[in-house]
Amino acid sequence: MKLTRLADEAVLYLTTVGRKTGLRREIEIWFVVRCERLYLFAETREAAGWVKNIRRNPNVTVRIGQWRSDATARVLDGHTELRLWEQVAAIGLRKYGWSDGLPVEISLPPSRASHFEPRVDFGTGR
Repeated sequence: MKLTRLADEAVLYLTTVGRKTGLRREIEIWFVVRCERLYLFAETREAAGWVKNIRRNPNVTVRIGQWRSDATARVLDGHTELRLWEQVAAIGLRKYGWSDGLPVEISLPPSRASHFEPRVDFGTGR
């Protein structure tokens, strides 16, 4: 399954690691899909706690419905990635009627992006 199959879902759940506490922090947020990557918009830009957490530790977990994956996040640079920023904003505007904010890109590991199967934990049986 390709990531684009989830593009019409309304929200995703992003889990970051708290920069001060080290605890896992989950938020519900709008998202868009472009070229097998997820993009989120931080309405309060750099003031958003989850953006600060990503700046400290880019390892995140994303969940959309029953699907879940570990991933890597990064904040787009408005100077060097202006075209990508504008493309992602245009998708957000079409999907939600809103695209203001700081875009954050979520990349899945190559094996997760290509196979895209739900995570199943069978445990050790002990």
